Amino acid sequence: MKYYVDEHIKNTYRVFPQQGRYGYHRFDMNENPEGLPKKFVDEVLKEITPEFLAIYPEPDRFLHKYADFIGASYENVMATNGSDMAIRYLLETFGEKGKEVVTVSPSFEMYWVNCSILGLKHVPVAYEQDLTIEIEKILDAISTDTRVVVLLNPNNPVGNVYTEEELERVIERAKEVGAVVIIDEAYHYFYDRTFLPYALNGENVILLRTFSKLFSLAACRLGVVISNPEIIHYVKNGRLSFDVNSIALLFGERILEHPDLINDLIRTEKEGKAYILEELEKAGYVCRDCRGNFIFVKPHHDAHEIAEKLEKEKKVLVHAYGNELLKDYLRVSVGSADAMKIFLNAFLEADRQEEE
Repeated sequence: MKYYVDEHIKNTYRVFPQQGRYGYHRFDMNENPEGLPKKFVDEVLKEITPEFLAIYPEPDRFLHKYADFIGASYENVMATNGSDMAIRYLLETFGEKGKEVVTVSPSFEMYWVNCSILGLKHVPVAYEQDLTIEIEKILDAISTDTRVVVLLNPNNPVGNVYTEEELERVIERAKEVGAVVIIDEAYHYFYDRTFLPYALNGENVILLRTFSKLFSLAACRLGVVISNPEIIHYVKNGRLSFDVNSIALLFGERILEHPDLINDLIRTEKEGKAYILEELEKAGYVCRDCRGNFIFVKPHHDAHEIAEKLEKEKKVLVHAYGNELLKDYLRVSVGSADAMKIFLNAFLEADRQEEE
């Protein structure tokens, strides 16, 4: 007798992240190419004792500090095993099998992947050819069958942002049909505006933050869900007991205790982005500042071929797209000016070699 497999999981198509990236210059997954300062990391690691490792994780101390950090209450926040797990929890809690989840497209793939796994109907709203998104098309996509609406601000990969007026229109339309609005602010610290007050004061708004980007903890997996106490309560009901590990929580606490470190990380990224955009434009390339810790650049030759050449010959990783709208671009993660010089030199040489 054949064993049972959930039909939605069975029929989901997955492409997992590239492995074997250690030892490469990583500009492909919007990580910090250099990571946190070694001195800071070494100091935190001293706290990881045998006793520390033997105790189950306790997220509350981190959550109280994080709530203070953003000007909220403990009841407004919940830690998760990265934003990936937060997305799964939210779609499990507020999605309904056979009903709709509205997102823009292209966007972070784990929204449509989780829709497929959970038996939810993904409703993608396409970008225009000039990489703008029409808010009217998002509003029109919200129907009586919609249970969740997702806005990434800024969006990955396109990098667009929304105005308060646009957000308020989406929130009100979602209320009319009984849907929640998820605002994914993974790239918040690279963009000066936030929709945090809407999550703290709204009835149907949820905001996501991550420690993988600016805070450089992609390996540890630490995310935060922010909303009103009722929504946080419902999401907690469906969560695993110990999904965030103690090492992630410890690093998260120590980062929050060092505002100078946070300011240095922001300044370093901004300097690196200003440098690489200026240098690429001086060299005659079409670029796009994507508001997050990444940019688009259009090579003079086939983007996929340039990405392959960078990886094989320069040990430099960048992201190329199969999507028709983005196929001519490379997405490049941004770090310090020194990190961007490594990318720039490799990129210019690889692109010029194609002309020979």
